[in-house]
Amino acid sequence: MRQFKYYSLLLTLSALLFSAVEAEGQTRPRASRIGIVNPSSPDHTTYVEFYEFEQVEVQPAFPGGERGLVNYVNNTREYPYNEYMAHRQGRVLCSFIILTDGQVAHVKVLRSSGYEALDNEAVRVIKKMPRWEAGRIWDTKVNVRCILPIAFRL
Repeated sequence: MRQFKYYSLLLTLSALLFSAVEAEGQTRPRASRIGIVNPSSPDHTTYVEFYEFEQVEVQPAFPGGERGLVNYVNNTREYPYNEYMAHRQGRVLCSFIILTDGQVAHVKVLRSSGYEALDNEAVRVIKKMPRWEAGRIWDTKVNVRCILPIAFRL
Protein backbone atom coordinates (compact mmCIF):
# COMPACT_ATOMS: atom_id res chain seq x y z
CA MET A 1 0.00 0.00 0.00
CA ARG A 2 2.83 2.38 0.90
CA GLN A 3 4.52 1.67 -2.43
CA PHE A 4 1.29 2.50 -4.32
CA LYS A 5 1.05 5.90 -2.60
CA TYR A 6 4.69 6.60 -3.48
CA TYR A 7 4.15 5.80 -7.18
CA SER A 8 0.90 7.74 -7.22
CA LEU A 9 2.65 10.80 -5.77
CA LEU A 10 5.53 10.39 -8.21
CA LEU A 11 3.14 10.22 -11.19
CA THR A 12 1.27 13.31 -10.01
CA LEU A 13 4.49 15.31 -9.57
CA SER A 14 5.83 14.27 -12.97
CA ALA A 15 2.53 15.23 -14.62
CA LEU A 16 2.66 18.66 -12.96
CA LEU A 17 6.27 19.14 -14.02
CA PHE A 18 5.50 18.08 -17.60
CA SER A 19 2.53 20.47 -17.84
CA ALA A 20 4.63 23.34 -16.45
CA VAL A 21 7.39 22.69 -19.01
CA GLU A 22 4.78 22.40 -21.77
CA ALA A 23 3.17 25.72 -20.73
CA GLU A 24 6.57 27.47 -20.77
CA GLY A 25 6.98 26.63 -24.45
CA GLN A 26 3.67 28.28 -25.32
CA THR A 27 3.50 32.02 -25.54
CA ARG A 28 0.41 34.07 -25.05
CA PRO A 29 -0.65 36.01 -28.15
CA ARG A 30 0.17 39.68 -28.10
CA ALA A 31 -2.70 42.05 -27.36
CA SER A 32 -3.42 45.14 -29.43
CA ARG A 33 -4.61 48.42 -27.94
CA ILE A 34 -7.21 50.94 -28.95
CA GLY A 35 -7.33 54.46 -27.56
CA ILE A 36 -10.62 55.94 -26.45
CA VAL A 37 -11.40 59.43 -25.18
CA ASN A 38 -11.61 59.64 -21.39
CA PRO A 39 -12.01 63.20 -20.06
CA SER A 40 -11.18 62.13 -16.50
CA SER A 41 -7.69 60.82 -17.32
CA PRO A 42 -4.72 63.24 -17.38
CA ASP A 43 -4.00 62.77 -21.09
CA HIS A 44 -7.73 62.38 -21.97
CA THR A 45 -7.11 58.89 -23.36
CA THR A 46 -7.73 55.40 -22.04
CA TYR A 47 -6.50 52.28 -23.74
CA VAL A 48 -8.42 49.04 -24.10
CA GLU A 49 -6.40 45.91 -24.80
CA PHE A 50 -7.93 43.34 -27.12
CA TYR A 51 -7.02 40.24 -29.07
CA GLU A 52 -7.93 39.43 -32.64
CA PHE A 53 -10.63 36.80 -33.21
CA GLU A 54 -8.14 34.28 -34.63
CA GLN A 55 -5.68 34.67 -31.73
CA VAL A 56 -7.85 33.39 -28.90
CA GLU A 57 -8.26 29.75 -27.93
CA VAL A 58 -12.02 30.04 -27.44
CA GLN A 59 -13.68 32.56 -29.76
CA PRO A 60 -16.54 34.72 -28.53
CA ALA A 61 -19.91 33.15 -29.29
CA PHE A 62 -23.18 34.84 -30.15
CA PRO A 63 -26.21 33.34 -28.40
CA GLY A 64 -27.46 30.72 -30.85
CA GLY A 65 -24.13 30.46 -32.68
CA GLU A 66 -23.46 31.63 -36.22
CA ARG A 67 -26.98 30.77 -37.31
CA GLY A 68 -28.35 32.90 -34.46
CA LEU A 69 -26.12 35.81 -35.52
CA VAL A 70 -27.35 35.65 -39.13
CA ASN A 71 -30.97 35.49 -37.96
CA TYR A 72 -30.41 38.41 -35.56
CA VAL A 73 -28.90 40.62 -38.29
CA ASN A 74 -31.63 39.74 -40.79
CA ASN A 75 -34.43 40.35 -38.28
CA THR A 76 -32.99 43.56 -36.77
CA ARG A 77 -31.70 45.31 -39.89
CA GLU A 78 -34.08 47.88 -41.38
CA TYR A 79 -33.37 49.18 -44.85
CA PRO A 80 -33.21 53.01 -44.72
CA TYR A 81 -36.20 54.39 -46.62
CA ASN A 82 -34.34 56.87 -48.85
CA GLU A 83 -31.74 54.28 -49.86
CA TYR A 84 -34.47 51.73 -50.57
CA MET A 85 -36.38 54.15 -52.78
CA ALA A 86 -33.17 55.13 -54.63
CA HIS A 87 -32.23 51.41 -55.09
CA ARG A 88 -28.92 51.90 -53.26
CA GLN A 89 -27.13 48.76 -52.16
CA GLY A 90 -23.86 48.04 -50.43
CA ARG A 91 -21.91 46.11 -47.88
CA VAL A 92 -20.64 47.62 -44.62
CA LEU A 93 -17.62 46.05 -42.94
CA CYS A 94 -17.74 46.75 -39.21
CA SER A 95 -15.41 45.96 -36.34
CA PHE A 96 -16.39 45.74 -32.70
CA ILE A 97 -14.93 44.45 -29.45
CA ILE A 98 -16.57 41.80 -27.29
CA LEU A 99 -15.60 42.73 -23.73
CA THR A 100 -14.90 40.21 -20.98
CA ASP A 101 -18.48 40.54 -19.71
CA GLY A 102 -19.89 39.84 -23.20
CA GLN A 103 -20.95 43.39 -24.04
CA VAL A 104 -20.40 44.82 -27.52
CA ALA A 105 -18.28 47.99 -27.54
CA HIS A 106 -16.13 50.20 -29.78
CA VAL A 107 -18.15 49.69 -32.95
CA LYS A 108 -16.47 51.16 -36.04
CA VAL A 109 -17.03 51.08 -39.77
CA LEU A 110 -13.90 49.68 -41.42
CA ARG A 111 -15.16 49.84 -44.99
CA SER A 112 -18.13 52.00 -45.91
CA SER A 113 -20.89 51.02 -48.30
CA GLY A 114 -20.64 54.50 -49.79
CA TYR A 115 -23.94 55.55 -48.24
CA GLU A 116 -23.98 57.07 -44.76
CA ALA A 117 -27.49 55.82 -43.95
CA LEU A 118 -26.49 52.19 -44.65
CA ASP A 119 -23.35 52.60 -42.52
CA ASN A 120 -25.37 54.07 -39.64
CA GLU A 121 -27.89 51.23 -39.81
CA ALA A 122 -25.12 48.61 -39.66
CA VAL A 123 -23.63 50.32 -36.59
CA ARG A 124 -27.09 50.48 -34.96
CA VAL A 125 -27.65 46.76 -35.51
CA ILE A 126 -24.30 45.85 -33.96
CA LYS A 127 -24.72 48.18 -30.96
CA LYS A 128 -28.11 46.60 -30.25
CA MET A 129 -26.70 43.04 -30.07
CA PRO A 130 -27.29 40.99 -26.93
CA ARG A 131 -24.38 39.89 -24.75
CA TRP A 132 -22.02 37.34 -26.24
CA GLU A 133 -20.12 34.57 -24.52
CA ALA A 134 -16.67 36.11 -23.97
CA GLY A 135 -13.52 34.83 -25.66
CA ARG A 136 -10.83 33.08 -23.62
CA ILE A 137 -7.10 32.54 -23.58
CA TRP A 138 -5.79 30.03 -21.07
CA ASP A 139 -9.16 29.99 -19.25
CA THR A 140 -9.00 33.77 -18.80
CA LYS A 141 -11.69 35.94 -20.35
CA VAL A 142 -10.24 38.55 -22.71
CA ASN A 143 -11.50 41.36 -24.94
CA VAL A 144 -11.75 40.18 -28.54
CA ARG A 145 -12.14 42.20 -31.74
CA CYS A 146 -14.55 40.80 -34.29
CA ILE A 147 -15.20 41.90 -37.86
CA LEU A 148 -18.66 41.48 -39.37
CA PRO A 149 -19.89 42.37 -42.86
CA ILE A 150 -23.50 43.51 -43.12
CA ALA A 151 -24.98 43.48 -46.61
CA PHE A 152 -27.82 45.61 -47.87
CA ARG A 153 -29.25 44.05 -51.04
CA LEU A 154 -32.52 44.67 -52.83
